[in-house]
Amino acid sequence: MDKQEYAEYVKKITPKSKIGWSLVRAFVVGGLICILGEGLGALYKLWLPAYDETQVGSLVSCTLIFLAAVLTGIGVYDKIGYFAGGGSIVPITGFSNSITSAAMEFRKEGIIFGTCANMFKIAGPVIVIGVAVAMLCGLGYYLVGLFI
Repeated sequence: MDKQEYAEYVKKITPKSKIGWSLVRAFVVGGLICILGEGLGALYKLWLPAYDETQVGSLVSCTLIFLAAVLTGIGVYDKIGYFAGGGSIVPITGFSNSITSAAMEFRKEGIIFGTCANMFKIAGPVIVIGVAVAMLCGLGYYLVGLFI
């Protein structure tokens, strides 16, 4: 088999990329999660008129985190994640899923050395990088403010 025949063979057996469809699914599911968050925000504003935007935003975040944790616990969020890919990972619900999944995986080892010790195994680096970048941005903002 020469190079040209081999290249044709590889092209023939290589599965076709479905990246376009994957992007559409990620966009739709991520958008639906955001729509759910906006809907919850509107409901909380209606039900709790004394709450300001910050309080409503906190309630929405807590509700989405709770819903994602429950859906992870009953095995539904994994199916959503398989279908949507990054569309379910990027929002705050994906963060909740990563923590809940790790907690469930290590619960057999006990509360302290299992769940508590391993719960942030996946999400921990995200938290560390997020805090470090936030500190660097704050420092940059401060330094720019000194010269303006």
